[in-house]
Amino acid sequence: MERIRTIEKIIESGVVAVIRAESKDEGIKIIDAVKKGGIKALEITMTVPGAVDIIKELSEIYKNEDVIIGAGTVLDPETARLCILSGAKYIVSPSINEETIRLCNRYRIPIMPGAMTVKEAIQALELGAEIIKVFPGSAFGPSIISAFKGPLPQGNFMPTGGVNLDNVKDWIKSGAVAVGTGSDLTKGAKTGDYQLITETASKFVEEVKKARLK
Repeated sequence: MERIRTIEKIIESGVVAVIRAESKDEGIKIIDAVKKGGIKALEITMTVPGAVDIIKELSEIYKNEDVIIGAGTVLDPETARLCILSGAKYIVSPSINEETIRLCNRYRIPIMPGAMTVKEAIQALELGAEIIKVFPGSAFGPSIISAFKGPLPQGNFMPTGGVNLDNVKDWIKSGAVAVGTGSDLTKGAKTGDYQLITETASKFVEEVKKARLK
């Protein structure tokens, strides 16, 4: 049941914040700012120094709050298992790794593998992925979602890469169940402007809501 509820929360939220940072301290500041902006699904990428420790720490801090902590840029089953043991509620990968998907299924943890072709999307569905990460979204644009939905109307797609405030509504209208966004959301961290991150997060949430109403 928890796996299903996690998927539902990600779809309800509509936005997954992809957190990349230069340090653990910066990562925590970004996460706090994003959370204040109303984004409930947070993806800590394995490229962040001390990522597993951050996941463990945040999972404890926010265990009683309506926030979902996940792990991103997970390339292999060993890393996936370590993240799960540290409290990650979902796993995101830039590509399809069958062993990683099987491991997540074994422990009933949602996994969103990356796909760029219909063949890869079908493979992800056959392996049991409920949400497929379309990556990099910037290589195609929003039309790729409706193109995927043609032969695969049963698929749930989440683009990451190239999603910004100007086009997020187009991704949602094209059929995306959620979007993943990183640099466009967290760019304020470069200048220490975490209030900008909070404001941007709030705008992303609002744009998704408006797109779903039309």
